[in-house]
Amino acid sequence: MFTGFTPETVDFLWGIRMSNNREWFLQHKKQYTDTLYEPMKALGQAVFQPFLEKPGNILKVSRIYRDARMHPPTPYKESLWLCIRQEVDWWAENPCLYFEITPEGASYGFFYWKPRTAVLETFRQRIAAKPDEFLSLIHDTEQATGQPISAQCYKRPKIPENPALAPYFAWKGEIGCTRTIEPGEKLFGPQLEDEVRDFFEKLAPLYEYFNQYAV
Repeated sequence: MFTGFTPETVDFLWGIRMSNNREWFLQHKKQYTDTLYEPMKALGQAVFQPFLEKPGNILKVSRIYRDARMHPPTPYKESLWLCIRQEVDWWAENPCLYFEITPEGASYGFFYWKPRTAVLETFRQRIAAKPDEFLSLIHDTEQATGQPISAQCYKRPKIPENPALAPYFAWKGEIGCTRTIEPGEKLFGPQLEDEVRDFFEKLAPLYEYFNQYAV
């Protein structure tokens, strides 16, 4: 059961940023487990419930340990995250619903970091063929969530015949619809579970739409 993050969660993350070494971490490992890792797992299990019946969805919860094979400058991450996505080789090339907590607070929502070039071409073809379907999805998602959908754009995008599609033909990556929370009452406490799950459910049509292209 998710009972919430606490000020001690954020204290730990600031601590690992300022003292990113094995000695400090071992002295604070129980704080990591009790206030960060176990609550993140519990939150993941709670918000994943509406997605259990959808084919291919999996829940991933990160660990704080960096991959030593990548020769990182520090042994530990400064954040922890969970994500709902398809079972794929590299998550960055596929859409996901995520929650991440850092020393500065948390962010959560839909994110599609690095869609492949071929995927974007198929996407443009699809929205050109069915513009009303896509434009309705964008409108309905932004209305339901109260958040804009944004993206990194090409400097010289392809120009569609339908002017209403021009902003979306320019999409290159980092497609997202997210919220942020600073440390405080909204971040600390069990009510966060309901807020994140509700946001994920409102983003589900957008997530499922982009999964058509990515898998």
